Amino acid sequence: MSHHLTAQLQAQGHRMTPQRAVILRILEQANVHLTPADIFQQASRSLPGLTEPTVYRTLNFLASQGLALVAHTGSGQFVYEAAGRNHHHLICRACGVSLEVDHAALQPLYRQLEAQTGFQIDSIHITFFGYCPACQKLLPG
Repeated sequence: MSHHLTAQLQAQGHRMTPQRAVILRILEQANVHLTPADIFQQASRSLPGLTEPTVYRTLNFLASQGLALVAHTGSGQFVYEAAGRNHHHLICRACGVSLEVDHAALQPLYRQLEAQTGFQIDSIHITFFGYCPACQKLLPG
C-alpha cells in the first residue's frame, strides 16, 4: 500500500488502522471487483478475529474518504475496488459480463450536466446496465 494513502488519511484527521491497511491492500492487489464477503475471507487470513461488520464499516469508511469505489452489480449487491483510476462500467443484465468505460468518454456528458443543472458532480464511478451483443440475440422480439 502506498504511503500517500496513509498521508491522505492523516491529513483528514484519521488513522491508518490495521483493518484499513489490510483491506486497502486487498483492493489494490485485486484485478476485479470484490464483494464484502470476498474481502472478509481474504482479510481474515491476515487479521484473525476480524468480523464481517468491521469489514462493512471499513469499506464504507474507505469509500467515504475516496480510497475505495463502490459499484452496484444490479443483483442487489455492492462490489468494491481501489480508487485511483476514474472509470465506469457496463454490465449485462443477462450474463453479468462487465466492461470498463474510461471516464474520458463521459467527460463531455459530465460538463453538459454541470452546465445545465449547476451541480458539481463528484461521482466518478457509474454503472450502466443493459444487454451485451450476445445476449441481445437471445432476447424475444
